[in-house]
Amino acid sequence: MMNYEPGPPPPAATAAVHADDLTVTRGPRTVLHHLRFTVPRGRITGLLGPSGCGKSTLMRSIVGTQAKVTGTLDVLGHPAGHPTLRSRIGYVTQAPSVYDDLTVRQNLDYFAAILDPGRAADRRHQHVTQAIADVDLTSHADALAGNLSGGQRGRVSLAVALLGTPELLVLDEPTVGLDPVLRRDLWNLFHDLAATRGVTLLVSSHVMDEAERCHRLLLMREGEILADNTPDALRTRTGTDTVEAAFLRLVDEATTGRTKESTR
Repeated sequence: MMNYEPGPPPPAATAAVHADDLTVTRGPRTVLHHLRFTVPRGRITGLLGPSGCGKSTLMRSIVGTQAKVTGTLDVLGHPAGHPTLRSRIGYVTQAPSVYDDLTVRQNLDYFAAILDPGRAADRRHQHVTQAIADVDLTSHADALAGNLSGGQRGRVSLAVALLGTPELLVLDEPTVGLDPVLRRDLWNLFHDLAATRGVTLLVSSHVMDEAERCHRLLLMREGEILADNTPDALRTRTGTDTVEAAFLRLVDEATTGRTKESTR
């Protein structure tokens, strides 16, 4: 396990997510190695690292859909996967989860009825309209999802996740395939959700410049956490100007440490 110096985390009792000795295996292979971290409430935590480093596995563990998870993993005060968390977490996977033969509004109407069947139809309609506006798809509300671009379909999935007014949003590569303007607008939305609605966001990406938009960062490589700190603290600790340069410096340090251990 790599050694790193985490910045002051929130107390485990008040964190949105708290992990200790979190390990995930697939057959003979260990995918996540004894992870320890916290995700503060009401903030944006970036989960960054190269493709294949274990980001999606970690996110599935948090939302309770990953098998063979050991160690401690508490989410919003309950063990990950607890039934009471289903309505409190919004999860957006890399692959859009929408019905191509329904329009954008029909998709959201369907999921809104499943999430809260007891809510009055007019209230559901308001929530659907607001979610569509949040992801800037009002002009495409009556378009078939199957006719949308990949980035637009991804925003429909995000709108679905927003329907239940979640306390925690877990977003797996939400800006993949988006142009710079839409990426900027989505990040503005993320910050608005955190600042005005108190939503906690865990956002994965392999694009290092998005790290600068986060309040706190978990940097991953090969199933381990290289660092758990704020962007400013990471740059200061490594003496670098960007989070990307800090990440590369940490990778070099970890590689050098492993080399020294192997030659003892």
